[in-house]
Amino acid sequence: MKLTVVIVNYNVKHFLEQCLHSVEKATENITAEVYVVDNNSVDGSHGMLLRKFPDVKLILNKRNLGFAKANNQAIRKAQGEYVLLLNPDTVVEEDTFEKVIAFMDEHPDAGGLGVKMIDGKGHFLPESKRGLPTPWVAFYKMFGLSALFKKSRIFGKYHLSYLDNDQIHEIDVLAGAFMLMRKEALDKVGLLDEDYFMYGEDIDLSYRITQGAYKNYYYPETTIIHYKGESTKKGSLNYVRMFYNAMIIFARKHFSKQYAGFFSVLIHLAIYFRAGIAAGHRLVKRMWLPLLDFLVIFLGFLFLLPYWEAVRYHPGYYPDKLIQFIIPAYILTWLVALYYSGAYEKPVKLLNILRGFLWGTIFILVVYSLLPNSVRFSRAIILLGSGMSLIVVFLVRILLHFIEGKQFRLGTRNPKKVVIVGLKNESKRVKDLLAKTGIVTNLIGYISPKVKTRSGRYLGSIDQIDEIVRVHGVEELIFCSEDVSSRLVIQTMLQLSAYNIEYKIAPPSSVSIIGSNSIDTAGDLYILNVNAITREQNKRNKRLFDVLFAMMFLIFLPFVILFVEQKRGFIKNIFRVLFKKHSWVGYHKVNTEMYLGLPMISKGILRTTFAFDSDQYDLDAVDRANMLYARDYSILKDVEIIFRSFKKLGQQT
Repeated sequence: MKLTVVIVNYNVKHFLEQCLHSVEKATENITAEVYVVDNNSVDGSHGMLLRKFPDVKLILNKRNLGFAKANNQAIRKAQGEYVLLLNPDTVVEEDTFEKVIAFMDEHPDAGGLGVKMIDGKGHFLPESKRGLPTPWVAFYKMFGLSALFKKSRIFGKYHLSYLDNDQIHEIDVLAGAFMLMRKEALDKVGLLDEDYFMYGEDIDLSYRITQGAYKNYYYPETTIIHYKGESTKKGSLNYVRMFYNAMIIFARKHFSKQYAGFFSVLIHLAIYFRAGIAAGHRLVKRMWLPLLDFLVIFLGFLFLLPYWEAVRYHPGYYPDKLIQFIIPAYILTWLVALYYSGAYEKPVKLLNILRGFLWGTIFILVVYSLLPNSVRFSRAIILLGSGMSLIVVFLVRILLHFIEGKQFRLGTRNPKKVVIVGLKNESKRVKDLLAKTGIVTNLIGYISPKVKTRSGRYLGSIDQIDEIVRVHGVEELIFCSEDVSSRLVIQTMLQLSAYNIEYKIAPPSSVSIIGSNSIDTAGDLYILNVNAITREQNKRNKRLFDVLFAMMFLIFLPFVILFVEQKRGFIKNIFRVLFKKHSWVGYHKVNTEMYLGLPMISKGILRTTFAFDSDQYDLDAVDRANMLYARDYSILKDVEIIFRSFKKLGQQT
């Protein structure tokens, strides 16, 4: 056997499906076996594999073993002369495997090989070729010097950015997303080091391959798509910590003790530096608008209070603590109400802002009526302040609308201009699928994947795509992979990389349309039956509901605990919900396949089946209950489940 392909999957069912479709086509002319190692996914991956890819050799783990251990499970069983470690969020060309195997056959000194990778917008991914992360190389990377001086042979060593992206080169490090290795080399130097959980194992194994008298090559004569960011969130603090800790493990293994110590100190400095930048960036991105609202509202009160004092009372009538403490509390209440009314979502809806101020003002007035006289200053200030705040926030949004343009547009966004690339039957199927998802798009028309098409149903043929995109202002291309080869998809993405276009691929006989906007964002999914529970407002409302009910249960604990069967468990569950470990209501899980690709939510104390009188032993009924809950979610459904099953609030999950 010539090739063994190993794919480790963790909750990326739709991307795995697309990847395997491309792998099937790429293995048609070679003897190959394909392993999928599933790290305890709960998104229905197992069922999808059994239905659509029965020839795939499946290894099911009962827990997430990490990247290295999972790959090693399959490598030990591999029969191929070459072993390819492939990420599930990739798409390979039809002749990718033939080309890379031919190159390895012609170069017996080659122990490993990586290929040219592009992201979901057709942009080159620099990790396609990397150098060894020695302390100084890592230092240049971590502190941004490699990004500033890409063509420098000193500063650009991490991604070897001074080397031509379109030429074959010897390199130090292969990317784990596509890591082709000679089985003979693995037998000599060993498998992936299982001390690494997710990051660093590709660097470690690449280094050991070169230490074993083999060479690693960068081979750009075939290109793959890598939807970076699907299995991990690379902007998170957890990612920063895990990645750089992997670098410390590498240094301790392969550098001298003194060198490794210096590297460890350097890495820890980088962790705090990068984590600080990442946390600061996220904080500014999330909080700049609420902070701006707070500032303009507070400034408004600085003008409102003296004016009202002069009109109604006398200057200095209100004490200093009103402006120092009470007014900020009012403003924070309004901001929280704005958040939960969806006022900070894009596109901006003035109705959401109005609703937020209305509910915030009602809450303030209710609390005000319960306060002692010492802190009850004036209802008029609350009402006038509410009106003033509404006006200034409206003005801020209107101003941002004209300054920011598309990034901060008032009202509804214009639907994206979409073109489908495919033949008649598959184009129609994808069009119908797009309509059923509920996503509003402006379908401009169709492009034939055949050159020189004259049929009137098409805007033109694939060889005219540059002109079609320019003339029609196309914003998104959807490729029907039944009709369009992976190679043609990738060539088109490279051809149009100068345009700001989004790309998606519709696998054959699938209910998903898959793509990714950038290397920093998780891939976009258009999935049949858009799940209401995934909407930002519903996610916020569900979390608010959980917290409010947990607080209410705490306040009235001596009374409500009388109606709960497992009292100690009830108290524990209150705190589990408060600390976001659980939700009051979640899916009914029978086994790892019961989620059927539903959106992930927190584990529930109570189950969805409690709302639909479903038989928990009837798997079809459980499926329906989970699907209906996700698709038609509302807070009232959670309220209903809690009141139906109040005595079970103490059960352990």
